[in-house]
Amino acid sequence: MKFSVALACLLLPAAEAFTPSSSNVGSKTVLANDLFGGDDDGKGATKDMSKALPFVPRPKLLDGELAGDVGFDPFNFAGADKASLYYMREAEIKHSRLAMLAVAGWPLAELFDKPLADAAGLPTLLTKSGASPSILNGGLGNVDIAYWAVVVALAGIVEIESDKTREEKGKSYLLGDCNFDPLGFFPEDKVKRQAMMTKEIKHGRLAMMALTGFVVQEAIFRIPVVAETPFFFKP
Repeated sequence: MKFSVALACLLLPAAEAFTPSSSNVGSKTVLANDLFGGDDDGKGATKDMSKALPFVPRPKLLDGELAGDVGFDPFNFAGADKASLYYMREAEIKHSRLAMLAVAGWPLAELFDKPLADAAGLPTLLTKSGASPSILNGGLGNVDIAYWAVVVALAGIVEIESDKTREEKGKSYLLGDCNFDPLGFFPEDKVKRQAMMTKEIKHGRLAMMALTGFVVQEAIFRIPVVAETPFFFKP
C-alpha cells in the first residue's frame, strides 16, 4: 500500500492538471509537428498552447470541447479525426467508471470476503496471502463461471443501452451516456454539467492509476493492500 500511496501522491498534481482553465498559456517554444495546432503570432510564440504541457502547442483535435481536455496526448491516441477522438473518450469514460468501482471493491474484498465466506460455509476467493484474485496474483480460476456470465451480460446490457441512447438523442448525445442516473446527479444546466463530467473524468483517471498501483504492489510484495497500511482500512 505504501507503493500505492506514493504513486497517488506523485500523480495527484498531474491529475489536477486536467482541471479546465479559461486561460491559454503562451510559450516561445514551437514544435513543427503536424499533430499539433498552434498559430504563430509572428514573435516566435504560439497563441494556443497545451495546458498540461505549456511548452508545446496543443494537439489539433484537443480544442477544449470535452470535459477534462487540457491538450495532453503525446502519443496521439486521440487519432486523426473527431470520430476517433469521441470513440477514445467514450472508452476512457467506461474504463474510468470500472476503475472507480474496482479501486473501492479491491480492498473491500480483502477485508470482507473471508469472514463472509466463512459465515456462509463457502471457500474464500482470496489468495493464500489474503490478496484479491487477479491475473498477477492468481486465483481467478477459483471464481465461479456464473460470475463471469453475469459480468458479460451486464456489460452487454450497458453497451446496448448506450447504443440506444446514442440513436435516440442524436446530436444531443453526451459521450458516456448510458441512460443511467437513478439519483438524478446529472444537472440540467450546461455549465454544471461540464463541471460534473470534469469531476468524473478526473476521478476516473486517478482511479485507473491507483488501481494500477494496487496490482503492481501486490504482484511485487505479495502483501494485500489492506495489510500494507492497515490504518487506512482497519480501526
